[in-house]
Amino acid sequence: MQKSFPFQPRMALICVPLFIIGCASEPVPTPKPEPIISGETMLRESQGIASLGDRWKSGKQLVDRGTAMVSEGQAKINEGNRMIEEGNKIIRESEDNYKNIKK
Repeated sequence: MQKSFPFQPRMALICVPLFIIGCASEPVPTPKPEPIISGETMLRESQGIASLGDRWKSGKQLVDRGTAMVSEGQAKINEGNRMIEEGNKIIRESEDNYKNIKK
């Protein structure tokens, strides 16, 4: 019996402050239940989401059309630059041939 006696006061010294701290702390709040959504609310929200989807689709179409136009425009710019280079080459050759004839 004497062996267990020193153990009890130590346990009391440890448990009593823990018990007091536990009682003094604020209780854990219980989560509030989700409010019930009415059918009208669900319908209104789904229509809003559908509207966002339609708006996204129209934006995507604009991006696709714009990208195609930029690609076509770049192809025309490249073709125009090629034509300018070829035209300048023909002009230089013609001028060189004219100079050769005049000599």
